[in-house]
Amino acid sequence: MSQPSVVPRRIRLPLHRKLLPLLTVGVATVLIWLSPKHLCAILEFARRGARPATFDQARDARRAVVAISLRCAGDGCLLRSVATALLCRAHGAWPTWRTGVRTQPFSAHAWIEADGQVVDEIHPAGYFAPLLTVAPLTGEDKAE
Repeated sequence: MSQPSVVPRRIRLPLHRKLLPLLTVGVATVLIWLSPKHLCAILEFARRGARPATFDQARDARRAVVAISLRCAGDGCLLRSVATALLCRAHGAWPTWRTGVRTQPFSAHAWIEADGQVVDEIHPAGYFAPLLTVAPLTGEDKAE
């Protein structure tokens, strides 16, 4: 995505907490090469059975992903957002995953939201118009 950024201050994870974020970044690295249609299909499959992620869960997952991957900490917003969603899923939760654009000036971005809030992004909610969204399933969605 075309989003200028500054590498945020990264936390240090203890060794025993690095494996799962490393695995999710590895899986996400493969998934981001898929077409948007296939990526969304896989994320929609992955979210099944998960409860909605809380803001704190999503923030902690995002920070863990950023802590172990310099690419996720920098310009890799698609990788960061997919890896964060997958890490949340590994803990039984699912955030809202989004990609979107703005036109003046043009830029594209991928991010996650939880509890109706954008998680640890420099731009406020509504700055980008969402194009693709994979939200947690609600009780009504699960019944269908």
